[in-house]
Formats: sequence, structure tokens, C-alpha cells
Amino acid sequence: MGSIAETLDWRGGDGGVDVVVRGAHALDPRTDLARVCDLVVRDGRIAQIADAGSAEAPAGAETIEADGLYAFPAFFDPHVHLRSPGQEYKEDIETGTRAAAAGGYCGIVAMANTDPVVQEPADVRSLRERASAEGSVPTGFVATVTRGMRGEELTEMAALREAGAVAFSDDGLPIVSAGIMQRALQYQRLVGGTILLHEEDPALTRDGVMGEGAVSAALGLAGVPAVSESTMIARDGALCLYEDATAHVQHLSARQSVEAVAAAKAAGARLTAEVTPHHLTLTDAEIESLDARFKMNPPLRTEDDRKALIDALRDGTVDCIGTDHAPHSSNEKDVPFEVASMGVTGLETAFSVLYTELVEPGVIDLGLLVERMGSGATLFDLEPATIAPGAAASLVLVDLEAEWEAGAEGWESRSHNSAFAGRRLRSRPVLTIVGGEVAYRRRSFAMRVAG
Repeated sequence: MGSIAETLDWRGGDGGVDVVVRGAHALDPRTDLARVCDLVVRDGRIAQIADAGSAEAPAGAETIEADGLYAFPAFFDPHVHLRSPGQEYKEDIETGTRAAAAGGYCGIVAMANTDPVVQEPADVRSLRERASAEGSVPTGFVATVTRGMRGEELTEMAALREAGAVAFSDDGLPIVSAGIMQRALQYQRLVGGTILLHEEDPALTRDGVMGEGAVSAALGLAGVPAVSESTMIARDGALCLYEDATAHVQHLSARQSVEAVAAAKAAGARLTAEVTPHHLTLTDAEIESLDARFKMNPPLRTEDDRKALIDALRDGTVDCIGTDHAPHSSNEKDVPFEVASMGVTGLETAFSVLYTELVEPGVIDLGLLVERMGSGATLFDLEPATIAPGAAASLVLVDLEAEWEAGAEGWESRSHNSAFAGRRLRSRPVLTIVGGEVAYRRRSFAMRVAG
């Protein structure tokens, strides 16, 4: 596996600065690190983990007084929409990666459903060049599975991989044809790079705008049944097993979907899955407000579904957390619920929301959250960030005691369609280091330079 900072594209990667983080409570479940210590960073790597207050700062090193703060391995998001090319009025590489850095991420992967879609090697190369000039964090780019995302003709997957595509996905649309999906998995097995799956059956989704259930019935809105998602997962799990290929299920939303993933894994399929912060913490009851900030695909579902997703996160059926960061402009959201665009932003609030709603109440362990927020890197043959001597220095300092109102100070993202805007949250990233370089620092968070 390769290093995130050394493999993906961004404007950093020049070796970084020398940094000493003093007195942080370092927590890394991958290395069983859980202690108050000093962290010394040299030439972009962690050079030393020392007793608190004992590390000597090299001349010229930036010293971060981190007493009372937690140091975690920086997070990785396998599912982000940057809207470049063609929809930069919503988001672009600069603003999206800035939002990622503010959320504590050291790497993200951008989807291909742009305008035009990413389906040619030149498209991939162009985006990689832009990330190298504008990206605050390392960014990988996905290419489409089918041309025009029409589900009819496969793209030149080998050439796209050679150009640097990290994976393939028609995210935003399902691959309806089982035959096309089978052929895609056959090519995936040959060229590498997983296939990221947006799972829904349009014949079952129909014109649904929210999760099907008691709330949709009461509101008189067309509902999307959970079986629309779970039946496609079952089909693709069977195809992965048959072809000995690899695929990843995006944004699980329902109990039946969890069961379908678990069954496929139990049968031996190389199938992984992710869940979003909004599906872990919100339900379809939010839609009683008819606020389009709660409209997304897949939709919010019942409390029973939410609990099943949490259980799946605990037991490993869900492999990682992805935000499905989906920026939209105000005129696409400030409209009647039925016609509003689907999707919410999430990079800047993911950790804080999950800490507030799941860790503080004791629903899940802090170490589990930290691990699952970084483990998405493995989908792309990348080494998750870790706090260990010799490892690339990608870490986030978090103030677990901080209380803030989401969105009150504005957003780094160009869009503000957050499902959590206005909520009081506990915990906040204050500094993100990527490959030894400071990618984000809260304005109120100061550092000093050693003489």
C-alpha cells in the first residue's frame, strides 16, 4: 500500500516543515497508541513519540502546544463530490479540499458524475493537474464505469487506470443491467481499482423523494422503499463472488441493505461498504419540516434502520465512513421539497456530528470512530494515516471540549446545504497536518517557532 500524501495529487508533498506537537493525548487504534505525549515531525514523517514535555524541538521547528487536545491519525473520505468540471458554482477542487482539511481529512476521493463526466484519460489527467495546483489535501479521482453514465457501454477502464483513475463509479446512478455489471467486474479484476456502487433499482425507486414509511405516508410524498437498495446489493454481491472481483457499496441506508452486505461477505464476496454521518444520526422524521437540507439519495429512513447501521459499524459489516459530500447552490435547495436537488455537504462536520451524537452518549467508542473515519483509504490500496515512528505525518488535532454552532462562522465549502447547519456540536478539529505540512489551522490556534 502507498502513502496517501505521496500517492494522490495535491499542491503539497515537498517534505513539509519540522513540527513538535507537545502534550497531546495521542490516540491511534491501529497501533494501540493511547497516551499523552510529544510528537516530533521531521521531513514530513513522524520522527519520534516521546514522553510529554521531553522532546527537543529542532531549531526552526514549529511548536504546537497541544495540552488538552487529542491527536488522531487524519481521516480519509472515499466519497466526495467536488463538482469539477462544469459545476464550479457549487464547489471546486480548491474549496472542496479546503473543506476537507478543515474537517481533519488527509485525503479524499472525488466522484465522476461531473459535467461532462470523467470518462476519458485526458479528463483524469486534467483533474490531477488541477489538484496538484489547487488541492489542500491529496485527492484521488474516479472515472465512470459506463460512457455517459448511461449503463450501456463500458469505458476504457485500462486506459483510465493508466491515466491515474483510482476507481470506477457511475455514482448518482445505478448500473441497472446485470450483464453490464458483470462485464465491468471482469475488467476490474484485470485492471485493478475497485468499483464503487450506487445501489438502487429505478423500477422500485420510481418517483420517490424520501424514504418510504409512515412519515412519507403522512406527508403524502412518494417514498423510496428500502428494497430498492437491498436487492441491487444482493445482486452485485453475487456477481462479485461469481467473478472473484471487488466492489464497494456506497452510502448504506437500511437494515435490509446491511443484511445483504453481511450475507455477501459471509459467502466470501470481496464486497465492502460505507455509511454516512447523516444516515447514522438522522431519520425520516426530519422531513416533517419539509426542509430540503434533509433530502438526499439514498434517503433518510427509520430509527430501526439507523440503529441497524450503527450495529453494522460496530461489528465490521460497514468498513468505513464516507460523507457523500454533495454541494448544491441555494437555488437548488431553497425550493419545494419535491423538486429540490438531492444531497448534503458533510466534510466540515463529520467528526463533530458523530462524536456529539454517538461517542459522547456512549453509543460507540471513540477509537472505533477514529478507525472507521480513516479506513476508507484501504479501498484504494492506500495506507491509512497512522501515528507511528517513520509514518507519514498526517494527523488532526481535535478539541473534544469545543462547543460550536455548525455554520455560524460560515463554511470553507462554497455551498452550505448542510443537514446539520444551526446545530450545537461538541468537539472540533483545530489543526490538520498532511504529509508533514500544515493544511488547516483554526484562526484562533497559535503556534510558536523554536529558536
